[in-house]
Amino acid sequence: MMAVAAALAVSASTPAAAAEKLTLMVGGMEKIIYLPAKLTESLGYFKEQGLDVELASEPAGVKATNELVAGAIQGAVGFYDHTIDLQAKGKKIESVVQMGLVSGHAILASSKAKDISSPADFPGKTIGVTGLGSSTAFLVQYLAKKNGVDPSKVRLLSVGAGATFVAAIKNGSIDAGITTEPTISRVVTTDQGRVIVDLRTPDEAKKNLGGLYPAACLYMSTAYVESHPEVTQKLVNAFVKTMQYISSHSAEDIADKMPKDYYAGDRAAYVKALADAKVMFSPDGRMPADGAETVLAVLKEFKKEVQKASVDLPQTYTNKFVDTANAAK
Repeated sequence: MMAVAAALAVSASTPAAAAEKLTLMVGGMEKIIYLPAKLTESLGYFKEQGLDVELASEPAGVKATNELVAGAIQGAVGFYDHTIDLQAKGKKIESVVQMGLVSGHAILASSKAKDISSPADFPGKTIGVTGLGSSTAFLVQYLAKKNGVDPSKVRLLSVGAGATFVAAIKNGSIDAGITTEPTISRVVTTDQGRVIVDLRTPDEAKKNLGGLYPAACLYMSTAYVESHPEVTQKLVNAFVKTMQYISSHSAEDIADKMPKDYYAGDRAAYVKALADAKVMFSPDGRMPADGAETVLAVLKEFKKEVQKASVDLPQTYTNKFVDTANAAK
């Protein structure tokens, strides 16, 4: 009994191990495509893994990528296509957990732009993207070329997402633009714009992009992953548990876990958009078969750096940590 008491006394006096501190930057926290980041925090899964994670938000994923390359953050929640783009530029970045099977975007034409019905009508028009060099810019340039338009002739304007996108289409700063939910629903339900290209479902992705287009993911520098495998595994464990939660819970349940300001004043519309969007999320966090090849094919259509580079796709993502996380459930 005395030995047990002594052991308990030592245990009580020993401070708990400090949680590993990390900063993840999200390319627009309020976007439904990046919902897993905030949801993981809200569900307490980071803390459950012994991680102290700060989520920082930037309106465009390209800014998160720049911060990651600079070493200012440990990971970024953004689009997988950046890993290919950066490898072509000599940077080693990899996706460690895949959240989105498709991009979740739609291109909207302003209600004032009656002469725009497809990307073939983009010449001479101003098209809104989240940021120049962002994944939204990549998609617009690809779809322009697919519709017979020289991507270099498309006038792109950085307008961010959410309220800034809505304002741009409302005041006529852009004739059309690419965005995600819940912004798509806000624009369409108020008759400020209409969908001309839909990339929100697997079927639409296959029709417009040639296959599943793995998009939202957690990507990190390869050097960090290799030097911090235990921390990386804990992060992936948390995100995989969130993907399983999304797959097994209703849009209502998920919405209840999100900040109310994400609803943009209309919870019912948010829940509907989320219910429709659930099909975009991976249930297990794995890179889908042939998904990486589809993204590479899209980028090769218009990005000269990617065309010239010998891209090693297996170096741009890994399923190793995800497979371990799924095996543990």
